[in-house]
Amino acid sequence: MFYLPPVEYFVNLQTYKPGILVEREEHFPKQTYRNRAHIYSPDGVLSLVVPVVKGSKQHTKIKDVKISYDFNWQRLHWQSLQACYRRSAYFEYYEDDLAPFYEKNFPFLFDYNEQLLHFILKAIKLKVELDFTDTYVPEHAGLIDLRSAFSAKKEPDFNQKPYIQVFEERHGFKMNLSIADLLFNQGPHSLNYL
Repeated sequence: MFYLPPVEYFVNLQTYKPGILVEREEHFPKQTYRNRAHIYSPDGVLSLVVPVVKGSKQHTKIKDVKISYDFNWQRLHWQSLQACYRRSAYFEYYEDDLAPFYEKNFPFLFDYNEQLLHFILKAIKLKVELDFTDTYVPEHAGLIDLRSAFSAKKEPDFNQKPYIQVFEERHGFKMNLSIADLLFNQGPHSLNYL
């Protein structure tokens, strides 16, 4: 379960729907999309990171990782989304539904990401049935395993066609940004794009 997942994640959801098995028993891997997203800012790609409580290291199950509220990261993320996408075609259309995710405190990262994912799936009108693991299994027989297929540290390995982005006149098209970028720029056409 990722925080505002990259576009590539939704391309895969679209490809493998209707049934998707989501891992919630794995140990929390650091520096992944599970607690970070990339958006397009006037200066280029901006990373938004959801801070986690100290001790949420390699041996904490992803479902048990707690979000840290030591500083107001929600305000920072919301202001960043507003500053970066206020000029986009559809930001105002989704703004009121998205704002509560940056006002309400969610104790656990997994729960926060799950509710955010349900909002996004509804917004882009992608019908996907999500099931969740009850135990950690290193390899699921007969299933395509995408648990480590998406990396926040390396370039995506898929061919993404360009769409209009707010700051592309400054820095060109940026691939595989957060689904928020696609949603705010393409709105109800996001599903057709995927």
